[in-house]
Amino acid sequence: MSVHQQLHTALLELEATLKAANLWRMPTPDASAFTSQQPFCIDTMSLLQWLRFVFIARLYALADAGGALPAQCDVAPAIAEHLKQENVRASDHLLVVRAVERIDQLVTNN
Repeated sequence: MSVHQQLHTALLELEATLKAANLWRMPTPDASAFTSQQPFCIDTMSLLQWLRFVFIARLYALADAGGALPAQCDVAPAIAEHLKQENVRASDHLLVVRAVERIDQLVTNN
């Protein structure tokens, strides 16, 4: 299986994990929010909005197009910290972080 296929599968798993943890449904940010120059669009959307509408969406597009992946990906620590602050149930926290770590590893080890 190619890295792009593995990434697509990992993204599907992350999406399913977010849905199971009730972290998927949220308002779509305004179009202007996507023009942020800040890491994680932190000035225009929540980290979970960024994860869903920017990170996942962009990696799906790269995986589907067979495009070049970023040289480095280290999103899991930020997600782990954010989920602690949001008081997400421990089991959901662990599953979401592991799913993001898998994506970080696939992209970085590409």
